[in-house]
Amino acid sequence: MSRYRNLALFLVLAAVWGSAFMAIKAGLAYFPPVLFAAIRYDVAGVLMLAYAVWAVDDPVPSGRGQWTLVVVGATLLIAGYHVLLFLGESDPAVTSAAAAVIVSLSPVLTTGFARVFLPDERLTTAGVVGLCLGLLGVVVLARPAPDALLAGGVVAKLLVFGAATSFALGSVLTRRIEATLPIETMEAWSMLGGALLMHAISLALGESFADVTLSVEGVLALAYLALAASALGFLIYFDLLDRLGAVEINLVSYVAPVFAALAGWLFLQERLSLATVGGFALIFAGFLLVKRRAIRAELPRLRRAMED
Repeated sequence: MSRYRNLALFLVLAAVWGSAFMAIKAGLAYFPPVLFAAIRYDVAGVLMLAYAVWAVDDPVPSGRGQWTLVVVGATLLIAGYHVLLFLGESDPAVTSAAAAVIVSLSPVLTTGFARVFLPDERLTTAGVVGLCLGLLGVVVLARPAPDALLAGGVVAKLLVFGAATSFALGSVLTRRIEATLPIETMEAWSMLGGALLMHAISLALGESFADVTLSVEGVLALAYLALAASALGFLIYFDLLDRLGAVEINLVSYVAPVFAALAGWLFLQERLSLATVGGFALIFAGFLLVKRRAIRAELPRLRRAMED
């Protein structure tokens, strides 16, 4: 039963985080990018802190280890990831699907960091080959021509790549730190700390609340990102991170592009290029290779269930 619980949560997380790329793209028409990310986590952080006060006995971290977890979450999982992602998606050349596919490189990066920091979570040779297929998929998507390395689209995609790197490193480091902290507490304080950092970066970039355009679409995008993608999404993420480990949970990035592409197509009329489809196909093939043992073990159970 726990296998199916984890699978269900995995798919919910992929759907919520995949469609978040569409919401980011939609909201960027009304908000400066870094300020948009900061406001998102102002809302999510306050809500999660209220929930932590209600749900757990220790809603405030204590001791060096617990605060180190919060610092890693705030700087890498929240601020680092979202500043780079929102800046990257502000470029019209980066569609929702393209951003999601680039972020799907996260398992490759996570595996690399895990080889250094988490030797118990290393993949087999076949698993590494599967992750390399994911890397090839990103190359197919980005197609960085030598004469266009400084073009806006390439620079924006490199920013999204940097976001994936930040998230992968943060995922691994939170597993390495020898401290325990309730999911709700870590999530709340990481969000609030990350929001504070992003407000500082927003000011340094010259962004202002005067640049915000109030609209129903912008408010809806902000609400979806704060409530569904942030508050709910990170609750699921940290729960699965503890159950599955950093490498396996970040495989959610392999599935998210499907939902990103569908959401972008439905709500933003974004077209799917052959490069995007081909890049995702390679990434999905890598996912199947990495998870081949789990899939092989599950097939007999599914056959029996269908026969019954």
